Amino acid sequence: MSEVFQGSFTQQEPIPEAGIAAAVEVMRSGRLHRYNTAGDEVAQTVLLEQEFAASVGAKYCLAVASGGYAMATALRAVGVKAGDRVLTNAFTLAPVPGAIAAVGAVPVFVGVTRDLVLDLDDLVAKADGADVLLLSHMRGHLCDMERLMEICNAARITVIEDCAHTMGAAWKDKPSGTWGKVGCYSCQTYKHINSGEGGLFVTDDAEVAARAIMYSGSYMLFETHKAGPPPETFETIRYHTPNISGRMDNLRAAILRPQLADLGTQCARWNERYFALEEGLRDIAGLTVIERAKEETIVGSSIQFLLDGWEDVAVQDLLARCKARGVELKWFGNADPVGFTSRYDSWRYVDAAPMPESDAVLAGIIDMRVPLTFSLEDCALIARIIRDEVGRVYQSAA
Repeated sequence: MSEVFQGSFTQQEPIPEAGIAAAVEVMRSGRLHRYNTAGDEVAQTVLLEQEFAASVGAKYCLAVASGGYAMATALRAVGVKAGDRVLTNAFTLAPVPGAIAAVGAVPVFVGVTRDLVLDLDDLVAKADGADVLLLSHMRGHLCDMERLMEICNAARITVIEDCAHTMGAAWKDKPSGTWGKVGCYSCQTYKHINSGEGGLFVTDDAEVAARAIMYSGSYMLFETHKAGPPPETFETIRYHTPNISGRMDNLRAAILRPQLADLGTQCARWNERYFALEEGLRDIAGLTVIERAKEETIVGSSIQFLLDGWEDVAVQDLLARCKARGVELKWFGNADPVGFTSRYDSWRYVDAAPMPESDAVLAGIIDMRVPLTFSLEDCALIARIIRDEVGRVYQSAA
């Protein structure tokens, strides 16, 4: 009889008891708004910002409503205007080009390699077409960040990093989000710390930080931002920066702080599961494991593999077979967006030129969440199911 996985791909671990207790304390106080403090009280959002800045080695941090808001704010804060062209990944999720479109700018897609990272040769070819790159570390895959920064610095391209999938990750021990001008992180349920929604913005640039704080809706309370730049930085900026409210509240910050304190342990647990799955998926005819660079410190909260050259009907057959056995796989090659998955040509508000080489990669990308609610035994079972069904479909197709 065929094995079946009985677990859930969407069930996250509970909020830590320390986070629940801190949240209850905030609710009892009634002071949920970050600027609603009394006396010498320091808001939970302020403490989270200070702790997160310290954790990645950034000068300034701002807690906001979502990762998408962080990206749109970053674009505004570095000076992107309506009609500007902004480079970004062809392999990403909808909030990334959505952030570009939200400021009235135009996404220009850069290709994806078989390692699922930004195609740096394609970046060189398109470097003179834009002044900003919104770089998505999609599904936790980091490209050669040293070479990327060399290319961008030579072309005077400002880099904003989308680190929704790389909180806790690094390239050559330098944290993701600290290579470019701004790093943007998500605290949405399926990310590495969970407040349902939420985001974090880091930078070492005082003026960019000041603009972001004003955009977020600080009114004239910017001096309460202990992880923000000196008050004099705001002298002119405060009169010329519109309020586009997107603050994080103290309730979410209270939930996040204990999770941030435990992030290193959680990342190690994700990686245990990731590498158990990776080992179980090796040496399967028709399936290609994505090899990770030795310079990369990963956080394996999801795993991807390639089905090279498979016909669409065979991919769909595999997904259906695995789902019948309890294993939920997502496919980035579908002609229409499904759930969270989409392609650069899914977003009809962008007039995107065809990218045949990237299309060939996207056509074979299979994606799977790796919740911490999975045990190592679960991972071994899931790998066996995928191995079994890939073998059946691939042999039949051949």
